[in-house]
Amino acid sequence: MPTAPLTLGIEEEYQIIDPQTRELTSYVQQMLNQGRVVLGDQLKPEFMQSQIEVGSRICQDIHEARAELVRLRRTVSSVAQETGCTIVAASTHPFSRWMDQAISEGARYDDLASEMKDAARRLLIFGMHVHLGFGRTDAAFELMIDVLNQLRYFLPHILALTTSSPFWHGRDTGLKSYRSLVFENMPRSGIPPHFYGYGEYDRYVTLMGRVGSLGRNPDTAKISGQSGIGDPTKIWWDARPHPHLGTLEVRIPDMCTRLDDAIAVAALIQAITAKLIKLRNQNQSWRIYRGVYISENKWRAVRYGITGKLIDFGIESEVPMSELVEELLELVDDVVDDLGSRQEVSRIREICAGGTSAERQLAVFYRALDEGKSRQEALFAVVDHLIAETAEGW
Repeated sequence: MPTAPLTLGIEEEYQIIDPQTRELTSYVQQMLNQGRVVLGDQLKPEFMQSQIEVGSRICQDIHEARAELVRLRRTVSSVAQETGCTIVAASTHPFSRWMDQAISEGARYDDLASEMKDAARRLLIFGMHVHLGFGRTDAAFELMIDVLNQLRYFLPHILALTTSSPFWHGRDTGLKSYRSLVFENMPRSGIPPHFYGYGEYDRYVTLMGRVGSLGRNPDTAKISGQSGIGDPTKIWWDARPHPHLGTLEVRIPDMCTRLDDAIAVAALIQAITAKLIKLRNQNQSWRIYRGVYISENKWRAVRYGITGKLIDFGIESEVPMSELVEELLELVDDVVDDLGSRQEVSRIREICAGGTSAERQLAVFYRALDEGKSRQEALFAVVDHLIAETAEGW
């Protein structure tokens, strides 16, 4: 089955927690000083000093990706402990406030804060990004855009399977992915638009760069097949081309607290992509839907996660996520063996049956309240739960 390489890379953004106060703490520089001795440039700062990001090496399959994520979580956890901190994998902190956070040093972060003001300063959120390797040829770029156009349909399904941000500033927001709403305050975010080819995408980037929306990034100034005007990483869609890496980056997931869930979702994203490429090789494609339809499903994923229903626009009816998961697994069934990911993809059923991190956080919170604990004690219990669950699987 001819396909793009579909190598994998995974980025995760962790919360840096003071285990005594359970608050976020601005210890990123101390962790970078310690951790880069072991991880080098796989360890990076993020916008807030209470955030730290890891990026895997290029992985040939999901088994390598799992080994990488185990190594990275284990190493970062060890580094955090050496500085008196711990890490949490979840997309919002249960009660820490964005106004209390220090912004990381560096021109990129200064520019972001200066240009975006509170839209950026509110970004006390954490995500997982999955990179799929396509290569850096003109044919690879065209394939990447074709796949992106079709993959848009599945982005709400992926979000629903990863929700881990039900709390904001100590409140149960009533949403399963509050992170998604916070991030959509940024420009050039949300479901990506449909493009008729790589040339149209490149013209968009060129125009946005020319008018000053994207600035200039010397690291991406000379890219094969791209004009080099503007910095494409200032496009924050839920999935986006990454031309200078030769990858398609899926950015919509919340952080998966459990490592096994993160690997399952990465495997599913890879499998869906492989399936779309296989259809293309057979002169077929998934139907392209307008963004207004996909955005409706994204809202449902934000609000209800896996406990809700998404719309099947083919039959014009809402369908429970449990049924949609089975349809998804059936769709990718003929590619998972070639990818060697059948076991990992099958875990999606367990996520759907047992709940995402959002459901488990809420269960811990309300159980603590039922036991007579104060609201603050219940929020502490959620943080303790997240610390323990982040450490599972490695």
